[in-house]
Formats: sequence, C-alpha cells, structure tokens
Amino acid sequence: MQDDDAGFVPEPVGQRPEDEPGQGVVTAFGRQLKLFRTRAGLKRAEFGKRVGYAAQSIASFEQGRRIPPPRFIDQADEVLDAGGVLKALKEEVARAQYPAFFRDMARLEAEAVELYAYDTLLVNGLLQTEEYTRAVLAMRRPLLDAETIETRVTAGWPATTSSAAGRLPC
Repeated sequence: MQDDDAGFVPEPVGQRPEDEPGQGVVTAFGRQLKLFRTRAGLKRAEFGKRVGYAAQSIASFEQGRRIPPPRFIDQADEVLDAGGVLKALKEEVARAQYPAFFRDMARLEAEAVELYAYDTLLVNGLLQTEEYTRAVLAMRRPLLDAETIETRVTAGWPATTSSAAGRLPC
C-alpha cells in the first residue's frame, strides 16, 4: 500500500491540526475513515470511485485537511460497513467547519425558516408603492415565487388603491 499514501505530507513537529478549535474532531474522523478503508482492503482510488470522490479528496479527508460533506459521511459509512461509527461523528464534523464563537449561530441558521431583519433604510407600510413592494419581496430570503409576490402585493393594496390613496396623513 505504499502508493496509496502518496502525497502524504508530514506535519511539522509542534503544529498539529487538532490544535485549532474543532480540528481535533476532523482529525479523529479522518483517522477512523482511514482505519475502516484499510480494514475493507480498499485503496483510496477504489474507495473514491465507490463514493464519487477523487483519491486526493479521500486523502484530504483522512488527513484532516478538508471537512467532508454530510453526504460523503453517509456514503462512506455504508460502503465501508462502519456500522454507524462515521455517521455518529457527522454532526460534530459539520460543526467543526465554523469558528467556536460562531457555532451556535450556524446551528440557528440551519434551523431557520425565514430571515427577519430590522432596517432603517426600508420604507414601511402604506408609504410603499407597488413597484417598491414587489422589489422588496423579490429580494426576500427564502426566495418567493412570482405568484406569492403578486398575492402579497395585492393583499396590501386594497385600502390604498381606493379613495384613501389620495389622502395621506399630514
């Protein structure tokens, strides 16, 4: 298996990936991945073909230089018959891609359905024109389809399109 580890660059003494916050999990995952791959008797290239990744990517995952996506972790666990060991690390590996101070925010963003923000540069309520309302709704995240935008624009306009439209409060 000499050719299988080609491209491995030893780390300088004193500098280890696990010294960075979150990298210890990625390094541990990589070691487990390599252990299961070698136990299955697969070379990186062969394993990579089975999960849809290049041998270089497999090497990067194993050496903790790159964070594997969740889909890869699921596939690897099945292909290597790891019994759920790799899947058990999936959530922690995903969290490791963020700095420690941002991990809770990343979790909240992943659970969010809509994004609401306070903005002093937005024209609110009855002062909006139809065109402005359409433009604001078109930029909303998550994106809205054209039918929903039109429904929301027209839902806000009946009171202002009648005789009240010409009478703005002083």
